[in-house]
Amino acid sequence: MRHAPVWLFDLDNTLHNASPHIFPHINRSMTAYLERHLGLSTDEANALRMNYWKRYGATLTGLIRHHGTDAQHFLDETHRFDRLHKLMVFDRALHSLLRQLPGPKIVFSNGPQRYAEAVLQVMGVRRHFADVFGIERMKLHPKPGIRAYREVLRSHRLSAGRCILVEDSAENLRTARRLGMRTVWVSRSLRNPAYVDLKIASVLDLRRAAGRLLG
Repeated sequence: MRHAPVWLFDLDNTLHNASPHIFPHINRSMTAYLERHLGLSTDEANALRMNYWKRYGATLTGLIRHHGTDAQHFLDETHRFDRLHKLMVFDRALHSLLRQLPGPKIVFSNGPQRYAEAVLQVMGVRRHFADVFGIERMKLHPKPGIRAYREVLRSHRLSAGRCILVEDSAENLRTARRLGMRTVWVSRSLRNPAYVDLKIASVLDLRRAAGRLLG
């Protein structure tokens, strides 16, 4: 496996569809957290949440920088799911895809570690991944910041040229390409950025398209 590619998979809206239920739940929880801990109205809290997400790539980063928020407390409070399995939207064919792709696989997500592990367990695919890299493993530096990528490369002693990042965020792929990674964009967008090696509508399309990256 020394020369096999290493697949870095984003989690939300890449391996599963977080938009229908998961993201709305997290967004509501984050807004409520800002209301409680910063004394904001719902509209003010929602605007600040979005502002920090757009500016830093993660609401948490802005809260740490500007309000001294305790990171673990924030992550625990805003990613609490009583019935996670009821909110999940994913394709059971993912198991077969991951089994067939050659080379080790790592989840590389801006979400918290406990949440990422729980999502993979619900989908029944945790065993296909050599490691799970949540925001804590990135020392709280989210993608697309370059420090996040350097943390995962350093931790596994990887060269960027051996890695393939599979992502729904074009911005995160731009950083990956700058480092020398190959890039797969999971998107139905009509755009075709130069830093994207392969664009697919669904992660399941990797089954037939992977040869274009590996050939």
